[in-house]
Amino acid sequence: MTNSKIIYFFLCTILLLPNFILSKELKMSKEVISTQNAPQAIGPYSQAVKTGDLIFISGQIPLDPKTGNLVEGSIEEETTQVIKNLKSICEAAGLGLEDIVKITIFLTDLGNFAKVNEVMINNFVEPFPARATVEVSGLPLGVNVEIEAIVSTNG
Repeated sequence: MTNSKIIYFFLCTILLLPNFILSKELKMSKEVISTQNAPQAIGPYSQAVKTGDLIFISGQIPLDPKTGNLVEGSIEEETTQVIKNLKSICEAAGLGLEDIVKITIFLTDLGNFAKVNEVMINNFVEPFPARATVEVSGLPLGVNVEIEAIVSTNG
């Protein structure tokens, strides 16, 4: 090997080595967030998972964690319980509803959209999280609303 090829090989190795080392260090780990103050998962999933600076909260339905019973009644009552569950999971991570950056609302009837908005206004402050609302044909346990959330840990 000529001297120029050896030097070129050496320089390439030096330049690529930090990328290799950093790629191993930057691999994100997952941390499960869980609390008794929100309904336990009713399937093979976690209440929430933290990775990097984000927490992904699984879809919450209007289950009362103290009794294990569904909150039945108006869509407002159901939505209020769902938000309480989201809040409890946020608090388990040392955060609050104000740290939620994105929610997805699943409704069995988009006719309840305005009523759900009223509950949102009573529980969230500006700037409100980004949001998508989707009408679905059915939800677990026959509930009318389910909400999932993404939370930022960067306040």
